[in-house]
Amino acid sequence: MGRTILSNDIKALNVNLNPNFYGTFAEIGAGQEVARNFFKAGGASGTIAKTMSAYDMIFSDSIYGVETDGRYVSKSRLHKMLDHEYGLLEERLIGEKYNERKFFAFANTVTTLNYSKTNESHGWMGVKFQTTPKGPSNEVILHVKLLDSDSSLQQNVLGKLGVNLIYACGEFSDSPNLFVDSLMDNLPKNSVEIDMLSMKGPCFAEVDNRLLSLILVTKGYTRVACFLADGSVVQPKDLLYKKNIAVLRARFKPITNLNIDMIESGVELFKKEYQLEDHDVLKLGEITLNNLSGNENTIQIQDFLDRADMLRAIGIPVLVTNFQEHHELTAFLKTCKPNKMGIILGILNLIQILDTSKYKNPISDLLLQFGNLFSQDIKLFAYPYKPYGQDKVYQSKTVELFEDVQFLYNYLLQNNLIVDIECKNKENLDTNSAELIEKIKRNEPQWEEAVPGIVSSLIKEKCLFDYPCDIDTKRKKVNPQIFLTEKG
Repeated sequence: MGRTILSNDIKALNVNLNPNFYGTFAEIGAGQEVARNFFKAGGASGTIAKTMSAYDMIFSDSIYGVETDGRYVSKSRLHKMLDHEYGLLEERLIGEKYNERKFFAFANTVTTLNYSKTNESHGWMGVKFQTTPKGPSNEVILHVKLLDSDSSLQQNVLGKLGVNLIYACGEFSDSPNLFVDSLMDNLPKNSVEIDMLSMKGPCFAEVDNRLLSLILVTKGYTRVACFLADGSVVQPKDLLYKKNIAVLRARFKPITNLNIDMIESGVELFKKEYQLEDHDVLKLGEITLNNLSGNENTIQIQDFLDRADMLRAIGIPVLVTNFQEHHELTAFLKTCKPNKMGIILGILNLIQILDTSKYKNPISDLLLQFGNLFSQDIKLFAYPYKPYGQDKVYQSKTVELFEDVQFLYNYLLQNNLIVDIECKNKENLDTNSAELIEKIKRNEPQWEEAVPGIVSSLIKEKCLFDYPCDIDTKRKKVNPQIFLTEKG
């Protein structure tokens, strides 16, 4: 399904010349940059019922209500703006003139660079719109990070992105994949990052917002997206800010008793190291694109959903990333300004980090990686590893390393930056995920003993990982409109 990429001026003009798409623009914080594009294109009277900018907080509060947390660049403020402006359209624009109109309300609340360039430039943007006259409303919201080092450039990007969003609501509401594709039309990726996208309403009834997170990362619109255990998508920093974060880096294919022991024992150790209580710790699972790649560099969509469903079943929020190295994950987490951070990983992963054969300049590259990895208050919590078919169990203090990295490794151990997790059940160490998947496919005896009961039930209920059952009746298929195959 192809499309022609139009300029932003042509997109705005096409919307203006559509006699039935009519609405309001409400913009806070960066000027009326989106509305300006429609005025500039010509024929704006066919599209714009009203534009406004309630810059002053008193005016803004009197119109949209007070934000209890004092944050005006927020998802909460965006929702209030959309609901208020859309409600006015339905309340005031009545009569024969408007019978064939499909109403929309566009809103954004944004902060661009201040004069001293000391603030974080980001914002929320959304559209509440109809696809049929007098029909129910649909809603698309997104969060953007503005990356240019000049406020006028950021305003230009914001204007173009708003045009792309409104045009997509009018043209691509029946094709979410094309919808997402079109958001970055005529915008360089190094100018803006879209790290959260949510669609809801009748025309998006088949859309799984978790897949939108995957699409954003896969297309390179962001390096990290996030969704909660209930499947709702969130802006990563909103979730992680000032939290004590424990992240499990694993494949989750499938979630095994070993994975459960890793995160439960790892979190217990994390709490002990930093004297924290249960409610003080946010547990996360990370799914990387690197672990989702299939043959010919494709992304396995159903594989992603299978793993996401299992993490949902055990109540763990998910980070979807394109990070290959551990230090990339910690560098991102630091931008979210957490309190304490812990990375839970297997000893095998630790050995791979220390494998100097993969570095061009072994010592300097390794020092750089570890410098980035441990540049803030962070610890690695290492789970023991038992090679398949062998009896020896490796822990951080017994792992065999090349002599040229031993001195660095000893320093990390002596300073308690790498901490051993005690395995509660040594039988878990014999779990081989690849072999377990084959047993699930054939429904061989004992596969259920290797996974938690809730995961076993989910695998059988939804036919995950090719478990032999009637997929048509037991599993909701992936909508082909948002089926993604190519990386990047």
